[in-house]
Formats: sequence, C-alpha cells, structure tokens
Amino acid sequence: VQLQASGGGLVQAGGSLRLSCAVSGRTVDNYHMGWFRQVPGKEREFVSAITRSGGSTYYADSVKGRFTISRDNAKNTVYLQMNSLKAEDTASYYCAADPSSWRPIRLSNSYDFWGQGTQVTVSS
Repeated sequence: VQLQASGGGLVQAGGSLRLSCAVSGRTVDNYHMGWFRQVPGKEREFVSAITRSGGSTYYADSVKGRFTISRDNAKNTVYLQMNSLKAEDTASYYCAADPSSWRPIRLSNSYDFWGQGTQVTVSS
C-alpha cells in the first residue's frame, strides 16, 4: 500500500488548510488512518486518527476543536481540515495506515505504512 500526502503550504495564523492522504494499493477501509507531525529535532507527535469505519475520531489536545479528520472511502482518501492555525502548528505532516484493529491508535509505532511529509508553515 502507498500513501500520498498533499495540501501543505504557507498560511497566516488564523487561516486554514486541508491536507489529503490518497491511498493506493489497497482500499483505505482496511486501515485505521492517522496524521502525525514532526518538527526538526523533536519526536513525531500524534495529531489525529480515524477508525476504518469512520465511526470514531481522535485528536491531540493541542488541535481539538480546530482540526477535523475525515475519510472518503469511495475516493480512498483521508483528510485533515485544519482551521484557526497557529504558529506552533508549523511542522511536516505525515499520514499513516494501521492495518490492525487492536494497536493503540495514538502511537506512531502502531502504523505500518507512512506517506511522505507535507510541510505546513504558519506565519504569525
């Protein structure tokens, strides 16, 4: 399976971006899907995740109320809508796929497949 993340860019604080993660090779409904982010010199951190059915979503406290994760299984794509962006949201954002149904969804080690990062830069 391959993941292709896109949608990053430069935006002013308070603005919005929508990230997309297109999945190929297998249908996305085989996976729990997650978004993580990383800045140089820091560990990759959990941002959001959605179960394979889309019935449950999870968010880091730092983005709760501002970010929304969703999935369109027909398009084999997962989205991360990011609103009210802050300078501290600046990072490379990665999407990931977890084929299990039992691993902790907030842990990066739970995910077997990763896309390349897409850079989000928020200017203050």
